[in-house]
Amino acid sequence: MASDMTAQILDSLSKSDAPLLSNEAYPSIPSLNIKSALDRLGSRQMIEYETLEKDVVVLTPEGEEIANNGSHEAKVFAAVVAALDGLKISDLPGIVGKDNAKVGQGNCFKRGWIKKDNDKLRATQESIVDETREQLLTVQRTQTLDDSKALADLKRRKLVSLSKDIHYKFSKGPKYAKEFVKEETDLTPEMIASGAWKTVQLKPYNFNAKGAHTPSGALHPLNKVRSEFRNIFFEMGFTEMPTNRFVETGFWNFDALFVPQQHPARDLQDTFYIADPLTADPPREDPANDPHLPKAAKPLDYQKYWDNVHDVHEKGKFGSIGYRYPWNADESLRLVLRTHTTSISAYMLHKLAADPRPARLFSIDRVFRNEAVDATHLAEFHQIEGVIADFGLTLGGLIGFMEVFFAKMGIHQLRFKPAYNPYTEPSMEIFGYHEGLGKWVEIGNSGMFRPEMLESMGIPKNMQVYGWGLSLERPTMIKYGVSNIRELLGHKVDLGFIESNPAVRLEKE
Repeated sequence: MASDMTAQILDSLSKSDAPLLSNEAYPSIPSLNIKSALDRLGSRQMIEYETLEKDVVVLTPEGEEIANNGSHEAKVFAAVVAALDGLKISDLPGIVGKDNAKVGQGNCFKRGWIKKDNDKLRATQESIVDETREQLLTVQRTQTLDDSKALADLKRRKLVSLSKDIHYKFSKGPKYAKEFVKEETDLTPEMIASGAWKTVQLKPYNFNAKGAHTPSGALHPLNKVRSEFRNIFFEMGFTEMPTNRFVETGFWNFDALFVPQQHPARDLQDTFYIADPLTADPPREDPANDPHLPKAAKPLDYQKYWDNVHDVHEKGKFGSIGYRYPWNADESLRLVLRTHTTSISAYMLHKLAADPRPARLFSIDRVFRNEAVDATHLAEFHQIEGVIADFGLTLGGLIGFMEVFFAKMGIHQLRFKPAYNPYTEPSMEIFGYHEGLGKWVEIGNSGMFRPEMLESMGIPKNMQVYGWGLSLERPTMIKYGVSNIRELLGHKVDLGFIESNPAVRLEKE
């Protein structure tokens, strides 16, 4: 169709030196076909054209029906007048139709054309002017209506709608010719061999054309922020812990962290338990050929560690009175989706007990909790966790380190609030002042691991361990202005947002 229009446009211009309007020259041709031909000729400077656009009023199918046959109210009035002794209200739908009766009766009353006399309708005047039809005929003829109030009423009744009329004004260009010569798009070996390249007309390059969109992969905002956090940890001398175990036993996830077996976090309402298999083995040596797991400096006594955890919970040990309840080994071996990456920290600290020395460890990975999903909570999310083990550590040192760590994220005002964690004492919630929100927000949790937890592993008494954690989703939501976590992670994520989101620097606002 575009090639046919190309010839028609050139032929039309050959008969006139004045500019032509597409809606007058080709009223029945779709504007898209005309635009395609105009672009083709315009790129070769054979024509020049401009786009003309204006708002027009068009009739809806119901409006067309009224323009052709009269309005609902006019039909009702005609039926009432035809009934010499008044028209029963119940008979009206059968005469003019249900829709005409429903709309037209109300409009007739509104205009004062009819009145109600008991169960009958009677005309109050001999004749009427069907204003609605007259207005629609004007719209049909001129595609506009000067009376703005009447136009608004017709739009409300869905008898008309606004549309854009696009047409083109075109004239001869600098390289106008009556015929369009086919242009070759490629210079072929055959043209060079035969010499045809000397006379053939080659299509010029369009250096203004936009390149084709190339689909490509894109980093998720969570991965970008995760990378920034990893860089902060590496800059501060941390080593990344292995986090490839999404399924843990209750021992590593709870018991090793001095979380009692009757703690609410171990209920089905808070933790996802594995149905098959239900349990795993007690703590034991890692497989010798597993490249992902760190090796201890010397063989570890896992049975002793198991017995220590048992004693600490049930009757107390290492200066602690314990929780004093009958500790259940089967409960400790139940498999769960890990509720925090602190289970990995416990595993790594047990390895460290074989050769106690200063260490800095961190992890960033997914954890799972059986929570109701809403704008700020998901059943799975990412936890950032850091652990520092050294001799002679104090709570003041933890506060000082937190100030340095969060300053690298661009958070310079911190507050600390006493908190409770089963595996840290003292424990502190960390609050940071958010300039954008203008208020203090909770950004993490921290503390010093309890002796009951560390000495059970074999960590010496004079070694202390800092631990702290925060979610990956909250800083990501703040940085990218996401108010609903379901728009960041899950099936509701906008892929366009993933492809176009900018890079992030945590210390920059």
